[in-house]
Amino acid sequence: MKAIIGAVLSLFFGGVLCADNVVFESGPKKVQLLELFTSEGCSSCPPAEASLAQLVKDSRLWRAFVPIAFHVDYWDRLGWKDPFASPEWTKRQRVYAAEWNAESVYTPNFVLDGREWENATIPVVNVEAPGILRATVRGDNNVLVNFDPAKGKTGDFEVYLARLGFGININVHAGENNGRSLRHDFVVLSLIHEKLGPVPQELHFPSSAVEAASRPDRIALAVWITNAGDIRPLQATGGFLPTNPSDTH
Repeated sequence: MKAIIGAVLSLFFGGVLCADNVVFESGPKKVQLLELFTSEGCSSCPPAEASLAQLVKDSRLWRAFVPIAFHVDYWDRLGWKDPFASPEWTKRQRVYAAEWNAESVYTPNFVLDGREWENATIPVVNVEAPGILRATVRGDNNVLVNFDPAKGKTGDFEVYLARLGFGININVHAGENNGRSLRHDFVVLSLIHEKLGPVPQELHFPSSAVEAASRPDRIALAVWITNAGDIRPLQATGGFLPTNPSDTH
């Protein structure tokens, strides 16, 4: 019998209306997680972010891959404080760098399923079948997450749930991008990371001041599972959250 691990995560969706449940599901095949570590203070980052933004038009989005952009804070020293940067995102990048035995971190830095990657090109890889990850966004602004591992797969798991912003434009007034207007998509606005026990657990997703200030055009949910103690994603899913009762894309 397949083991089912569940978690209930309460979200403050800030104006998102959900009349009915919205379900995001991976299916049994591997859904790849593409991460971009970036910064508004880095002059090489806007082209990388633009290439990531092109994935919005890819028909495989959410079904075969989930892209996310973490803004790191180590470029803030040049005089421009990136409003989306967090030391938590920088720490995540440093954990990856340690696994690769890298001497330093850099931006832009793409990471595909925990591996150092060169660009936003997603290969067609669908041989792994770790199990089904499902996230159900309820009308009461709760998210029910459950992972049904493939037969024979056992162990402890951890869940990550990120809220992503799209269509955000920022005018930069200092640093390497001084005078530029930068557009952001797939930008991580907030993140939950919790261990999953054998019973469902209710978690509260904190409201995001940066989301209220940046006023994104759209919001998406990205969810991924790892083995306990391992940063590398095992399975992922996600999708756009509805902005009105008739929008369920």
